[in-house]
Amino acid sequence: MMQSRNMIHAMVFGLLSVLWITSDLALANEIPLAKPEPVPIPAQVPAPVPPKPHVAESDPKPPGKVHPPSTAGAITKPVGPPQLPVEITGKDGVPMMLVPAGEFTMGSDKGDDDEQPIHRAFLDSFYMDKFEVTNGRFAKFVEAIQSEPPWSFADKETPVIHSDRPVRWVNWMEATGYCLWAGKRLPTEAEWEKAARGADGRVYPWGSDAPTPAHAVFGLKEGADTVSPIGNRDKGKSPYGVHDLAGNLYEWVTDWYDEEFYKKNPAINPRGPIEGTAKVQRGGSYINNPYRLRSSFRTKGDPTEHDPNVGFRCAQDAPKLP
Repeated sequence: MMQSRNMIHAMVFGLLSVLWITSDLALANEIPLAKPEPVPIPAQVPAPVPPKPHVAESDPKPPGKVHPPSTAGAITKPVGPPQLPVEITGKDGVPMMLVPAGEFTMGSDKGDDDEQPIHRAFLDSFYMDKFEVTNGRFAKFVEAIQSEPPWSFADKETPVIHSDRPVRWVNWMEATGYCLWAGKRLPTEAEWEKAARGADGRVYPWGSDAPTPAHAVFGLKEGADTVSPIGNRDKGKSPYGVHDLAGNLYEWVTDWYDEEFYKKNPAINPRGPIEGTAKVQRGGSYINNPYRLRSSFRTKGDPTEHDPNVGFRCAQDAPKLP
């Protein structure tokens, strides 16, 4: 009886197991398994921007980036060759004017025989005193070298009262001495003529018009007030700005006089003969007529003699440009 009951239990248990397994398979085939919920990925949050520091109006602002100025489209001006100054001051304090290098017409076919023939000459650049050497300037030279003063200084008032008038009664040697003392020299005859008439062949420093009292001091008789102060005849200045090259006083130049000089002088930087008996004077004076005021007119004087109507001015070489 017990054995039959055990068999019944075993059969029931087996049947329940089969039913349980069958039920699980049915559920697995009919009921889909639930998908796992996706884990949300947090979005990237940008880093917070630090706030701008507060800058007070009185605080200096940090410098920004400096950009060099653009050169696009800029026009570069060409740099020309160096130029000599038009006016300089000599060691004696006298203004000097530039006479630039180049050719000029020397001589005249309407003058005396010693002015012929007309020819072209070339001169290097040089400077010439803007005015004739004055009493005041020459007095400084006399004092500096303790030399004998000119006859016109005998009253000892001329260098003071008439310090701005051209010095006269000086011979060629005294004129040469002054120029050397001032670090200069007397001009050559060719330099003097070019400074007076320019490169366009002028008859007078101002042109071809006949002289008037506004141009020059001329046609006067000997007297105390015949010589005019320097620089008061602007209308008569030369094309290079040199004053009183016509009238007032004759002027010494460095050359010996040669009547035939224009027939044989060299074409470049001409100079007079190496010896002679008289030195050249140019420019006419206060007692002369217009004929002798012409820039090509030539005359002469003993280098040791003193005359009341003869003065001088100095010149010097221009520096060579690179």
